Amino acid sequence: MDFGSVLNLLEKGMEHPLPGKEAQLFMSPNPVDMRRFDTKLPDNHRRGAVLILLYPNEKKAFFPLIKRPDYEGVHSGQIAFPGGKMEKEDGDEIETALREAWEEVGVHPEQVNLIGRMSTLFIPASNFLVTPVLGYSEAIPDFVPEEREVSKIIQTAVSTLYEPSFRKQKILEFSDNFRLDTPYFEVDKEMVWGATAMILSELLQILENGKR
Repeated sequence: MDFGSVLNLLEKGMEHPLPGKEAQLFMSPNPVDMRRFDTKLPDNHRRGAVLILLYPNEKKAFFPLIKRPDYEGVHSGQIAFPGGKMEKEDGDEIETALREAWEEVGVHPEQVNLIGRMSTLFIPASNFLVTPVLGYSEAIPDFVPEEREVSKIIQTAVSTLYEPSFRKQKILEFSDNFRLDTPYFEVDKEMVWGATAMILSELLQILENGKR
């Protein structure tokens, strides 16, 4: 999909009500953890934000994903968007997303043109309410991974998300004998699942809404 068409569809799609839960559920692991959609969140939940940054690469629309390094934590080694926890100095989730993208992958905030915010999604495993922020850059950013937080940057074509061969499903087994029937996108031979896949699912629905 070419960059101009994707931007046009997103801007039109964002004029419609956000698809939210309905789109997110399409890529949710099963059984669904309905705490993700509970209007009453834990009192101690934390707020965070991620940046979905579209940019042109040979006229096609791309966005960066990152692979987290291996560490002692629930998201060790997983694929995610640049993003993280809201800090006291952040005025809102947009500032959080821009700051984190600068710190993690070297995207200058001034380089980002904002489109808007997508639906929030609660992540029970880490107790975060995440706001995806949608934006674009007119040029390919000069990505620089922050080694402690990013093991690699995956430049991902939007068109990949539409390819049936890159949409897969598998059973994930965890140490406590808990199993999840998990839809995912395969990107650069990596498994993009969970909250990241659910956010991408809403992005795809926003693009579809832009065709109306």
